[in-house]
Amino acid sequence: RKAKDYITWGKADLATVESMLSERGRMSGDAPLTDAIVAEATDYKTIGDFAKAIVADEATVKDVPGLKRVFRLHPPRGPKGWGGIKRSYVVGGALGSRGDDIKALVERMI
Repeated sequence: RKAKDYITWGKADLATVESMLSERGRMSGDAPLTDAIVAEATDYKTIGDFAKAIVADEATVKDVPGLKRVFRLHPPRGPKGWGGIKRSYVVGGALGSRGDDIKALVERMI
């Protein structure tokens, strides 16, 4: 609850998790996450299989040793304004729970 006035969140789907892992997943030393690393460190053969397990709550990013838990994203791109940082998302701002609308935001930030 301490962070709710500073962040936005929502439930991610399979496509969002897979694109985050494949495009923004980084290992220690800033090496990109690859299928080979996932296959070596876990029981999953590809990043897609690993993403399915994460969405199903069968795995976490901690299962891959050395995978950074922070994803560095760009600010939201595009002509649409993303609301003020002082108001909740439900009243036109950018803070708080977005539910399924988080997908559109993450797509613009990857």
